[in-house]
Amino acid sequence: MYKYFTSESVTEGHPDKICDQISDAILDAILQEDKYARVAVETVVSTGLVLVAGEITTKTYVDMQKIIRDTVDKIGYNRGKFGFDADNLAVLVCINEQSPDIAMGVDEASDKEQGAGDQGMMFGYAINQSPGFMPITHYYANKLALQLAYVRKSGVLPYLRPDGKTQVTAVFNENGTCEYFSHILISSQHAPEATQNQIRKDLIEKVIKPIIPEQYITDNTEIHINPTGRFVVGGPSGDSGLTGRKIIVDTYGGRAHHGGGAFSGKDPSKVDRSAAYMMRYIAKNIVASGLADEAEVQVAYAIGEAKPLSVGIDTFGTNKIDENDILAIINKHFDLRPKAIIEKLDLRRPIYKQVAAYGHFGRDDIKDLPWEQLDMVEVLKQYLPKDVR
Repeated sequence: MYKYFTSESVTEGHPDKICDQISDAILDAILQEDKYARVAVETVVSTGLVLVAGEITTKTYVDMQKIIRDTVDKIGYNRGKFGFDADNLAVLVCINEQSPDIAMGVDEASDKEQGAGDQGMMFGYAINQSPGFMPITHYYANKLALQLAYVRKSGVLPYLRPDGKTQVTAVFNENGTCEYFSHILISSQHAPEATQNQIRKDLIEKVIKPIIPEQYITDNTEIHINPTGRFVVGGPSGDSGLTGRKIIVDTYGGRAHHGGGAFSGKDPSKVDRSAAYMMRYIAKNIVASGLADEAEVQVAYAIGEAKPLSVGIDTFGTNKIDENDILAIINKHFDLRPKAIIEKLDLRRPIYKQVAAYGHFGRDDIKDLPWEQLDMVEVLKQYLPKDVR
């Protein structure tokens, strides 16, 4: 019996992703000067408009107008005919200080007893299904989106414009192995003079073939390029955007659970972000060490409390030792108090805008992401039976 699974991604010019990048660009600029700043920034974009709102407590000043316009320009919206132009935007900023009721639970503790910035549950996931220990569908959906941006920005396909989406459907056999991709879909904004035949030919040759291994494209693979036949109006002129509306694109493409909290625009005192990164770090090291072939780790917090309310592990039957033993190993080797997570992963620094598009995990195009490091593999391997190591 075959099973099908689909994941999608979007390019940096997608309206929601524009918002994520603006929010994280502001966060990075503040952390560059004030690593203890508290930042929670939301962005909305629409035709000719960027609205930034939220709460910031910091000792520094950043030029938000410049950051916003520079971010939009770098994405590629720099001409009026694109429907969204960095130099001709109405930019509105509405920022307040962090609520004292929230700050109280985070600020007043000492040592590693800094409380969580909010309640909630966070998940981390890894599977040895792709080079990045990611679900294979999401790994390649993100890769296609990155390639779509590359051929646009490098001038290989100059008629492309910043907005775009990708989608990959994989067929798995009863052993959970990917047999092939049944569907590959790419939608890309383009200049009005580009024809559907030209776009289809170019995207297959310049985007799909360089990225998708030949073994996954068969006679049964259906390739869909701009299914409506036209995608000229795109970006914020075609659809409004909002920070945090692509959380499944940001994480695991739907293969794993998600706690619901977005990442972008939040400093690491917000466990929505920092604890989700830590869970990925733990899950990836568990899978890379051979303790399991697939792992999902969950943690839950109460606002103002440092110690997690719960920690859980699910290896979906792929564990090489008892799951209770894996949970004990997690509790022994990983400190899940918020301040300890921040220090372990060195999160008080400007590293966030680079992952605000094309996924936060499995990014082998970005070096030295702290939550992607495999520095605990040798420690965890010692718990495997000797005949399995």
